[in-house]
Amino acid sequence: MLKSIINLFFPKVCYTCKQPLTDHEQYVCTDCRHHLPVTNFHKHNANFVRNLFYGRANIINGTALLRFEKKGSVQQLIHELKYRDHQDIGLFLGHWLGEELSTIDAYKAIDLVIPVPLHKKKFKRRGYNQVTKFGQQIAKALKADYNENLLIKITNTSSQVNKKRFARWNNNNELFSLVNKEKIENKHILLVDDLITTGATIEACMQVLNSANNVNISIATMAIA
Repeated sequence: MLKSIINLFFPKVCYTCKQPLTDHEQYVCTDCRHHLPVTNFHKHNANFVRNLFYGRANIINGTALLRFEKKGSVQQLIHELKYRDHQDIGLFLGHWLGEELSTIDAYKAIDLVIPVPLHKKKFKRRGYNQVTKFGQQIAKALKADYNENLLIKITNTSSQVNKKRFARWNNNNELFSLVNKEKIENKHILLVDDLITTGATIEACMQVLNSANNVNISIATMAIA
């Protein structure tokens, strides 16, 4: 009864269509979830993500849960997550992708999940890393460790939101650093992020992670453009 009263005055709405959710729905309504553009890369062993990094970085496996389209529902979800503090979207997407990856042998070998980090100034301004809960949920599903203190960002680049694709591609001055390198040696790492556009940020992270001995790296993101 209390829950019904709260919902009456403060109804929970779908993050995409903004319509009220039913008692059995969370974060996204059934209709919107049904129409989210899933990639199914990991289900069909598609190599689209791996091919994106061909000649740039060596990855074991790579996937993205959703396809990102300008002014689409996925953009709306990521915007709500990054700029309106709706971190439960990270929980929702992480649980979804984590459950799917946990059924695939190729991802059962993951030892450690690491998120692409924010620069400390951006973290202080936003108050959270939008990838944290996403990564934590995936790590939980894979029974892997999660650590966001090993990879740090040491340059504070400007936001990518309003940049054209070519400008993002050329924004290759992002620098990262690795702390306690020995903690990732001989491990299979899953590097997680919110969105792949050109892949430049993930490539920069991988270059640093590969400085450790005998490291295998796979990639999982919320979406890909």
